[in-house]
Amino acid sequence: MARLPVGIRFIISFSRDQWYRAFIFMLTFLLYASFHLSRKPISIVKGELHKQCAAGDEPRFSGPSSSTRHGPTHWLLDNETDCGWAPFDKNNYQQLLGALDYSFLCAYAVGMYLSGIIGERLPIRYYLTFGMLASGAFTALFGLGYFYNIHSLGFYVVTQIINGLVQTTGWPSVVTCLSNWFGKGRRGLIMGIWNSHTSVGNILGSLIAGYWVSTCWGLSFIVPGAIVAAMGIICFLFLIEHPKDIKCSSTLPTHSKVSENGINRFRVQKQTVRSEKNGPLDPELQCLLLSDGKSPLHPSHIVVLPGDSSSNSSMAAISFTGALRIPGVIEFSLCLLFAKLVSYTFLFWLPLYITNVDHLDAKKAGELSTLFDVGGIFGGILAGVISDRLEKRASTCGLMLLLAAPTLYVFSSVSKMGLEATIAMLLLSGALVSGPYALITTAVSADLGTHKSLKGNSHALSTVTAIIDGTGSVGAALGPLLAGLISPSGWSNVFYMLMFADACALLFLIRLIHKELSCPGPATGIQAP
Repeated sequence: MARLPVGIRFIISFSRDQWYRAFIFMLTFLLYASFHLSRKPISIVKGELHKQCAAGDEPRFSGPSSSTRHGPTHWLLDNETDCGWAPFDKNNYQQLLGALDYSFLCAYAVGMYLSGIIGERLPIRYYLTFGMLASGAFTALFGLGYFYNIHSLGFYVVTQIINGLVQTTGWPSVVTCLSNWFGKGRRGLIMGIWNSHTSVGNILGSLIAGYWVSTCWGLSFIVPGAIVAAMGIICFLFLIEHPKDIKCSSTLPTHSKVSENGINRFRVQKQTVRSEKNGPLDPELQCLLLSDGKSPLHPSHIVVLPGDSSSNSSMAAISFTGALRIPGVIEFSLCLLFAKLVSYTFLFWLPLYITNVDHLDAKKAGELSTLFDVGGIFGGILAGVISDRLEKRASTCGLMLLLAAPTLYVFSSVSKMGLEATIAMLLLSGALVSGPYALITTAVSADLGTHKSLKGNSHALSTVTAIIDGTGSVGAALGPLLAGLISPSGWSNVFYMLMFADACALLFLIRLIHKELSCPGPATGIQAP
């Protein structure tokens, strides 16, 4: 018999379940990356919506335009000037641009609280598909304002509000789906890698929007909108919500008191022989298998069997107040509020800051701003690895927040010294700012959504995820708004605001950090009842 080709041997070296898990990992990664891809254009286009008039130049309200930036026609309209796109060509442009950010993010924050509750009661595939198609439509609608010469602030604000609402379908859906497919082991690392979709989406959004920003900024929205809608169709055709839907089984090995954890049942037997090769019990599994509330059972006692889907499905979805009573939900939610405030201020205002400080055009500033997201990829993965190794989620977030505040101060000082200094600080700031944000929205949310106090109710995950990210989105809405209000008095004041926000985020984790550090065992800042 001929030897199998290398490629075929590689394929069959993985089980059917492993291939499905890899597929769901990549699919959910791309789905949410497309959401972030569609959020980035507004920050890139800001430098085009308002242009700094040359000294001594007076705005012109009629006559031919030398640029196509004012619309597909080559004539300036009555409410149009050489200083940008009306109504953003006025002296209060920073407040108007901040209003666009605030409209989107405020709607996103309010909608997120409802989205998780709705998502628990609807099929994830249908819910996510609807959200992506609607988001693609309203992202493209913003860009159509360029082609139809729309200069009404109300049009752009309403478009942002509706887009913010429909985009809330994304996060609870993808986190719930991924958590259904992957267990708790090495959750920090897996979700740290997976959460890089945020940065990947931001980078792609910056490059796509930057390609057209100086010539036809309407396409900077229409193309990302089309991509999101296309990914929505792919979601409808291929997303598998739960491994039980295609009869995928647990990958843990086998061996009678029964404890349930949503999907799997853990059957406990008396120990017969203790193998010297047995490693330490996974700390999160240990919390699920306490026999007397103090002493964990040995791993050889554990047998993992397929879960009883009927008993799990009969459990009612958790209420909003019930989710708030889960230990750690309130602390991490408030921490994320301030952490996300910092992250989204960079997301929406960094290109304009680079334009003003380094005197680059909108396209080059957008490309340079992607370095912040590159740093964010490494920061998210690093946070996941450290939290898995130390088994302390809150302490990992606290350490990165502690380092982020002085880093932001250095960034505000050295970014004025030249391009090289800006590049270095963008990478470092991106890692420290995005690390806690990534860890809380992924691994921490999944930990809390499957907390042992829920007694196996797997319906809680989407609601818990929505509460945490919804609270964080309040900060995401406030950050860009405050930046728009504060920046006219100087960018240094914006950075002081961001440093204060980092300090507040750290403050809300103090109790959990103390609890983790005072406990000699594995991380208890989250799991403790």
